[in-house]
Amino acid sequence: MNNTRLALTPGEPAGIGPDLALRLAGREQPCEVVAIADPQLLEQRAARLEVDVQLRRVDYDAAPRPQPAGTLLVDPVARAAPTMPGTPDPANARYVLNTLQRAVERCRTGACAALVTGPVHKAVINTAGIPFTGHTGHLAELCGGVTPVMMLATDEPRLRVALATVHLPLADVPQALTRASLQHTLRTVAADLDTRFGIDAPRMLVAGLNPHAGEDGYLGREEIDIITPVIEAERARGVCISGPLPADTLFTPDHLRQADVVIAMYHDQGLPVIKHAGFGRTVNITLGLPIIRTSVDHGTALDRVGDAGIDTGSLQAAVHMALRMAAHGA
Repeated sequence: MNNTRLALTPGEPAGIGPDLALRLAGREQPCEVVAIADPQLLEQRAARLEVDVQLRRVDYDAAPRPQPAGTLLVDPVARAAPTMPGTPDPANARYVLNTLQRAVERCRTGACAALVTGPVHKAVINTAGIPFTGHTGHLAELCGGVTPVMMLATDEPRLRVALATVHLPLADVPQALTRASLQHTLRTVAADLDTRFGIDAPRMLVAGLNPHAGEDGYLGREEIDIITPVIEAERARGVCISGPLPADTLFTPDHLRQADVVIAMYHDQGLPVIKHAGFGRTVNITLGLPIIRTSVDHGTALDRVGDAGIDTGSLQAAVHMALRMAAHGA
């Protein structure tokens, strides 16, 4: 791992992301971590936090090595406007997106082995007049318009949850769930669990969309018309897959012991369970990209900026997950 370099985008400059990057730099890291950010922002936030971190411009021509405590490498990107901690400014929305674009470029050229992202503020970016549904969709555009899959994972307890639909109003989920889209989700998850995690025949549990998985059509027909046919087709291809299962009993220990991943049909069906189980240690992973991307499992926490007691657990977990995925993909 000591020959690995990771790109880190702190995200919303007024949020907790810059704090987390600086706190992370306070501990020795097993690889180089490059903050793609405005150095002045990091200096100002370090002064506010009263942390002693030396910022050094990254040298991509040098071989990466473990990063000593108290050092943070920086790939500079300038903000458009000054930052007031805790108060996002739409003027800096483009700055946030520019850091992501720079990070993707570094990963696609091989300068960095993976991308770790801090939290962004979707509403602020949209307020700036830039349509933005989140990291997942934006990174897909930057990577050439691929169709990614969102998965969250935690090691304690060991649980992975991937989503068939992502950031949609609940009323739009049934229309967005098609046989083609679900097949893509299942095949993307299986492929990346193989290439990125070393699980060559993942065991998949698929949730139903409706209560009681539709109750034989009395509570909805999506299971009959969409989910079951796709599961049967994948099973015929040799995939180890079960479902559709009622979501209220799927996340029980007996079921989870038989699974490498759970496929939830929508955001709030699966993510509350994994965040309850491992919040602060959970990692958001984007599957189906030509690059490795992991992220924290929380938002910008504007009310916690400058807090000396912030927990860097999710960011540290995202770094470790990116390293593991990079090692498998090497």
